[in-house]
Amino acid sequence: MKIVAHVKLLPASAHDVDALAATLRACNRAANAASEVAFARDLKRRNVLQEAVYHRLKADFDLGAQPAVRVVKKVCDAYATLKANIRAGNLGKEDSKRRKRAEAKPIVFREDAAQPYDDRILTWNLDQKTVSIWTVAGRLKGIPFVCSDEAMKLLGSRKGESDLVTRDGMFFLIATIDVPEPEVCEPNGFLGVDLGIVNIATTSDGEIMCGRQVNRYRERQRGLRQKLRKKRTKSAMRRLRSRRRREARYATQRNHIIAKKLVTTAERTSRGIALEDLSCIRQRVTAKKDQRARLHSWAFAQLGQFVEYKARRAGVPVVRVDPRNTSRQCSQCWHTHRTNRVTQGRFECRSCGITMHADHNGSRNIAHRGDAAWQRGAVNRPRTA
Repeated sequence: MKIVAHVKLLPASAHDVDALAATLRACNRAANAASEVAFARDLKRRNVLQEAVYHRLKADFDLGAQPAVRVVKKVCDAYATLKANIRAGNLGKEDSKRRKRAEAKPIVFREDAAQPYDDRILTWNLDQKTVSIWTVAGRLKGIPFVCSDEAMKLLGSRKGESDLVTRDGMFFLIATIDVPEPEVCEPNGFLGVDLGIVNIATTSDGEIMCGRQVNRYRERQRGLRQKLRKKRTKSAMRRLRSRRRREARYATQRNHIIAKKLVTTAERTSRGIALEDLSCIRQRVTAKKDQRARLHSWAFAQLGQFVEYKARRAGVPVVRVDPRNTSRQCSQCWHTHRTNRVTQGRFECRSCGITMHADHNGSRNIAHRGDAAWQRGAVNRPRTA
């Protein structure tokens, strides 16, 4: 499986910073020129597009041979991704309009969009924690970088391309690493996980991972943004820019912690993980006005992705199940009725009389459905020798 390692570059001088920024601008302007040719002449394959624009990219945008090749590949990959997204899934009315708009004009790249590098134009020195990178101002050698210990271990097996990106005036390299994926084990039952807004995740073991702290943090950040926008001063705008993406980073960190905890529990108990299939949940759920911000800031998709990739690295199977009536069905006697869910946090079965936390009951139902789906063979089973 492929995972990424984030590395922060530490340019030593303003010249190096300007060179990296100018390189991104030149590469993305060249990508826009190549995209216009690809769209106008329908040249979406790499070899034919490269033959049409290669010499122009080198002459007009001051690119070297290999950077020009990487730009052409980036453009072709962008059109391939657009085509795959158009073909994937059932498109609704809004998606159809978006598809028509996307097909009616060439793809446009931002001037600070990521630029891929291969081993010919980017060299890693892991012992000294430096890189040598090509720029339009010449090759910059000995640029130091910093990263986590885990990322440093992953970089030892790095192969292929790395992307140069800029964010808030800083430069990063995002390296793609192939790590061995263990064979999925045969689970001894499933750990059901009920995802929610009030409680981010509740397991069938009864463990509740409360979302009160995240929700309070979001509300505090939202209030602060509103106050800063009302001031409309230069210092307020500067403060707003400095706080960009802080809320998203905080939620991402919390999701990583929760996902790691879920996978560790499942691996320790030799179980799989059952999650709700919450695709298109925002289109299916109607929220009150005061709840819309909380619903649309709910990062359930990211949490599910984190659980899936961490589970794949650990060899733990993950099953997606239908979430319908998981909050109304009794996990003890299977009686289903809307009045079973008394309040947001209380479940009382009208048939057998059992009482428990509503999210705990839902997670138990999800665990049962995950086990049933595995037994039916509705998911990929591990290979047997």
